[in-house]
Amino acid sequence: MPVYMDSSQPLEARVQDALGRLTIEEKVALIHAQSKFSSPGVARLGIPELWCTDGPHGIRPEVFWDEWSQAGWTNDSCTAFPALTCLAATWNPDMSALYGKSIGEEAHYREKDVLLGPGVNIYRTPLNGRNFEYMGEDPYLASVMVVPYIKGVQSNGVATCVKHYALNNQEQRRHTTDVDLSDRALYEIYLPAFKAAVQDGGTWSIMSSYNLYKGRHVCQNPRLLKDILRDEWGFDGAVISDWGGVHDTEQAIDGGLDLEFGSWTNGLSEGKKRAYDSYHLADPYLALIRQGKVDTKELDAKASNVLRLIFRTAMNQSKPFGSMNSPEHLAAARRIGGEGIVLLKNEGGILPLDVNGKKKIAVIGENAIKPMTVGGGSSSLKARHEVSPLEGMKKRFGNDVEIVYARGYAGEQRKEHDGMKLLDLTDSRTPEELIAEAVDVARDADYVVFFGGLNKNPHQDCEDSDREGLGLPYGQDAVIVALAKANKNLVVVNISGNAVAMPWVKDVPAIVQGWFIGSEAGNAIADVLSGDVNPSGKLPFTFPARLEDVGAHAIGEYPGNKDALAASKQWGDTIPEYYHDDIYVGYRYADKAKTTPLFPFGHGLSYTTFHYGNIDLDRKPISPDGRLRLTVPVTNTGNRTGAETVQLYISDEKSSLPRPLKELKGFKKVVLRPGETKVVVFDIDCSALRYYDDRIHEWVCEPGKFTALVGASSRDIRGKADFKVE
Repeated sequence: MPVYMDSSQPLEARVQDALGRLTIEEKVALIHAQSKFSSPGVARLGIPELWCTDGPHGIRPEVFWDEWSQAGWTNDSCTAFPALTCLAATWNPDMSALYGKSIGEEAHYREKDVLLGPGVNIYRTPLNGRNFEYMGEDPYLASVMVVPYIKGVQSNGVATCVKHYALNNQEQRRHTTDVDLSDRALYEIYLPAFKAAVQDGGTWSIMSSYNLYKGRHVCQNPRLLKDILRDEWGFDGAVISDWGGVHDTEQAIDGGLDLEFGSWTNGLSEGKKRAYDSYHLADPYLALIRQGKVDTKELDAKASNVLRLIFRTAMNQSKPFGSMNSPEHLAAARRIGGEGIVLLKNEGGILPLDVNGKKKIAVIGENAIKPMTVGGGSSSLKARHEVSPLEGMKKRFGNDVEIVYARGYAGEQRKEHDGMKLLDLTDSRTPEELIAEAVDVARDADYVVFFGGLNKNPHQDCEDSDREGLGLPYGQDAVIVALAKANKNLVVVNISGNAVAMPWVKDVPAIVQGWFIGSEAGNAIADVLSGDVNPSGKLPFTFPARLEDVGAHAIGEYPGNKDALAASKQWGDTIPEYYHDDIYVGYRYADKAKTTPLFPFGHGLSYTTFHYGNIDLDRKPISPDGRLRLTVPVTNTGNRTGAETVQLYISDEKSSLPRPLKELKGFKKVVLRPGETKVVVFDIDCSALRYYDDRIHEWVCEPGKFTALVGASSRDIRGKADFKVE
């Protein structure tokens, strides 16, 4: 048996043995696509094809070989898991591990080798249409949450392809935005989650992003793909281009890219017999080699990285069995969704809904019936089923009270699939008529539950376009105001992957952040509204009161340099954008600017209450290579079992470089019965205290005074303790 076929041999020995058997033509063929979602192996040697799938939230339906259109299979429906903002809102690495294991099983069952996700780009602006695919604004939170996801997926012999590396923080002009920023912001804010994915998660592949960085597209950017990813972090996997992200053959050769996908060809419809051979890393590369203009050193490195990926996935003989749409996967989606839902406001304890002696619940809003697993770009799914919020409410409460529905507002007037069937969402009534019906239905109800927010259509939560403002679309504010006047027992459930403006916030007693939860959305939401699940989600990003309170808009250049935008003559013009907000993203900027958020980072209420006791440090002076232990007792002072996420922030009281007022450096989620106390423990060392000094290009743990702050959110600090680094 050849060494490369023998799974008992060391991985690198197999890679080198296979590499030595390949012709130059076979090596070139190995590093570019042969279809929309596959690349060829080497049939002559029995090395199989590599199959990728979109789906950080579920496995994409099959498409035709050369087209984006669905192929019409009847056995490719999936379980839709919650979007990653919801996962991040659990603040629970165990939920991330469950998520990764479950979605990895579905990918393996569908014979996919590479799952194109998860995404860990930082939430810089609430207008980014793709924020729902990511894990929030804080690099520490994203770093902790991404690792179990990766390990869970890859335990199935399926590679994660962590995306979009790097600085893809907006969808507007994503192909032509040339990002520049300080190295300090790059290392402290935008790279940590990717570094954790590589060094702690061990991801087998990385997807390079569309944008440029300092004048060069990231798919062919040696600073990001070679100097940092490989030389600094030791990445040994494959760098896969985003679809159509490669622009230049010679730059792709020396820039660190390994595998090229989707470079603006529609396969056979382009009129070429082998259209995929026209990719930058295909015949043009082969021609340069044959002409003696480039050697094969880079080619061997690229082919080795792709072979390593194939051996870890398609040729992995120790894979467990996969499964699809199993009861366990649906249960996981529901559990993760319920744990990620955030109770933003609960004035007067209106939630959970108490239906004893009640007669009617009015459910209002288009998002109570609109599918959310379809749309949004490459995250669009064909879910086996999707429980709508209205269905979930009827299932949970329908035997006890009457559930009545009114639309309240209407968005896009069209018929659309929910993945499995066609729904008619057209409505010819005027906004005034829709509001009048909603008010009439709500007036004599015991409770009114409004389901609104955003959806997966362009210029909302959707790939390839950004939102046009912070406000709710389709005149929803007017509906909510009218409902608040008609019935004081109003609950607003915001379905979105982004923060939204809430000009009516003082008039609505209960507000819930419901996310895009997937197949079990309605059931998970009903679990929380009923109290079957005590909410424990915490916001993974700040809800600003105004767009002007966001650093990217107040002092940044979003969506790009104004002069360059004004001078732009065509879509393909490169637009520079310098991140003047620097390290001050999210709550870091809110603290610096002393603004009051609508809801702060880390915020989330419960149906019970928690008391934080006194903080204790086991020592106060520590050396740069030492550590101290912080403990804080937390008690459930209510009458329900609940979970609290205790958050640790660190403040550097005096630094050689400006630093944020505080930074998240630890969190622990604890489940407590009524009256129960648990001691939460944090170990603090210099990794939690250091900053990146871009003057010397090193991480620095500077001696001096620090403060540990423990709280229930970034603005709800329950205790402080000072210590020194000597």
